[in-house]
Amino acid sequence: MEAMRRAARRHLVQSVLRRDFPPHPLSSFSAVAAPRNVPTAARFASGSDVTTAHWSRRCPSPPPAASAKTFPVGLAGALTFSLALVTMAEAKEQHSPERIPKDVVLYQYEACPFCNKVKAFLDYHDIRYKIVEVNPLSKKEIEWSDYKKVPILVVNGEQLINSSDIVRNLDARLHPEKVTDDEEAKWLRRVDDHLVHMLAPNIYRTTSEALESFDYIANNGNFTTTERLAVKYAGAAIMYVLSKKLKKKYGITDERASLYEAAETWIIALNGRYFLGGSRPNLSDLAVFGVLRPIRHLKSGKDMVENTNIGEWYQRMENIVGGSARIAV
Repeated sequence: MEAMRRAARRHLVQSVLRRDFPPHPLSSFSAVAAPRNVPTAARFASGSDVTTAHWSRRCPSPPPAASAKTFPVGLAGALTFSLALVTMAEAKEQHSPERIPKDVVLYQYEACPFCNKVKAFLDYHDIRYKIVEVNPLSKKEIEWSDYKKVPILVVNGEQLINSSDIVRNLDARLHPEKVTDDEEAKWLRRVDDHLVHMLAPNIYRTTSEALESFDYIANNGNFTTTERLAVKYAGAAIMYVLSKKLKKKYGITDERASLYEAAETWIIALNGRYFLGGSRPNLSDLAVFGVLRPIRHLKSGKDMVENTNIGEWYQRMENIVGGSARIAV
């Protein structure tokens, strides 16, 4: 982190002294890190963990397991870039090794927003973890557990469930002295009670969008060859119909307008801050980012970034969360 700060300051000084900027602006500039081009889709309806009661117990031993922006080059551009480097370096938290969980296994669906919420926390805090992709039809990978939804996180043999409870539990391990403020708690609830309900009506809004979502689910989920074909087309058809019922259930009249409103409400809550947590993301930043990450490169996610002001915050989050902390097995 200190090396990044020094590099940023050195770049700033050299840029100011040389004044040798190119005459034309650079387009599609993304500070610090390029966005991960990972299209994802929403979870299966059975994957929700919103209504789950608080439950954490010692479990049986489980099996092993950017928005395109025009960046003006010049003194202001050099200053902005350099300050961005320093800010991102300082925003990434560092933890003492004894507080970081050592044996972590996530049972998940790749496209589930709740699972992505947990992964956003793990990635940001550089907690190394293994993944077990659960077959949503058979769920044989979680036969050992009495709990049959995802995510399930096993930490040193202890089973944790419900995505919000999982991240709170992990956060308490990393920050035992922390007291969650009202704003952070409010937005953690709002993600589960409101934002996540905007996803399915949007990603399954049309037959083509439903197929787009299930193409990713089929190709990245844990399916046999036969299941993969059936899931793509049957799943898309089922969720297209179900999305209309969900739209009615949650009082949504215009899918996109509701998604845009949810995004803008979040940006208003930031009130000019880089993150809701201030100079660093807090649990709410990671939760919002996590549940939006599955749709970012789908049509609905692209529309959201193009038609709201959420793009810059999302890019900052993508930069600071960084690459996956997943352990390849």
